[in-house]
Amino acid sequence: MVSVFLRSLLYNIVFYLNLVFWILLGLPTYFMPRKGIIWIATNWGRTSIWWMRIICNTRVEYRGVEKIPAGPLIVASKHQSAWETFALLQFFDEPLYILKRELTWLPLFGWYLLKAGMIGVNRSAGGRTLIDITKRAAEEIRRGRQLLIFPEGTRRAVGAPPAYRNGVGLMYGAAGVPCIPVALNSGLFWPRRTFLRYPGTLVMEFLDPIPPGLPREEFASRLQTAIEEASDRLEKAGREEQVRLIGFSAPIAASVADQG
Repeated sequence: MVSVFLRSLLYNIVFYLNLVFWILLGLPTYFMPRKGIIWIATNWGRTSIWWMRIICNTRVEYRGVEKIPAGPLIVASKHQSAWETFALLQFFDEPLYILKRELTWLPLFGWYLLKAGMIGVNRSAGGRTLIDITKRAAEEIRRGRQLLIFPEGTRRAVGAPPAYRNGVGLMYGAAGVPCIPVALNSGLFWPRRTFLRYPGTLVMEFLDPIPPGLPREEFASRLQTAIEEASDRLEKAGREEQVRLIGFSAPIAASVADQG
């Protein structure tokens, strides 16, 4: 455990230094097309993942990449940590996130989000906001962008019961494009609400795309079943590997009852 603590401490220092490096390197992209800032964000993510492999012995495996359809798309991913928010970027040339608008107020980082064309949401504005955001996101998707969305809306602890929301179904119905589900086990290696990072093989798996045009209830059922069954499988394998590597699995039980 001491080794995990020290490696995690070092990684967090390197992670934020790396973030500052890419933010400063990306300053000229304010005067360039959107693809410039997307390139900066993608490479920030790649280098952050590389440093995690070097320092924390956390290997990453991507499965099913060949299943990703070209063009406009909805990417619906399990959300267990901050890791997937930047790891997904490398697979899409026009990524689009819907995020809380307060993030766009951050100096430099928030400006990058606006430059990249991300959509900020006022979460306190009520149901009308969801309708407006759905319409705007659908327009962006039809222009050729890929919406990266977390159907549960927030990070969920490993092993927590699923809590899928209606937003992804609304986006799917409005956009009329395929949706590719994404399963993962990142919460075992980058748990929420702690700086600890654990060794092992973090897996992100792209599953079979769901075609457009399904009734919303059928879509929601297919999406949740696909993501949850695959994520459960990946989590089980990840725990077993961690026990072999360090003698225990990343602690998860205490956080399962405390969601948010």
